Amino acid sequence: MKKDKKYKEIMTAKELADYLKLHPFTIHKYAREGKIPAFKIGADWRFHRRYIEQWIRQKINYNITKKKKIF
Repeated sequence: MKKDKKYKEIMTAKELADYLKLHPFTIHKYAREGKIPAFKIGADWRFHRRYIEQWIRQKINYNITKKKKIF
């Protein structure tokens, strides 16, 4: 994935929400539930870009594999 200088290596929930085109509440919910790679600094969630991109690739691969099994 091409590096976009707008997004830092470590992102806040708001930055990640912008990056993924999701609502910040959804990002917080996913982080709390362990559905997205995240870590806390105090009360704030942070997201490492490399792990988010890896998570995205895993989701894409899962969806491709799932579709192949259907057809």
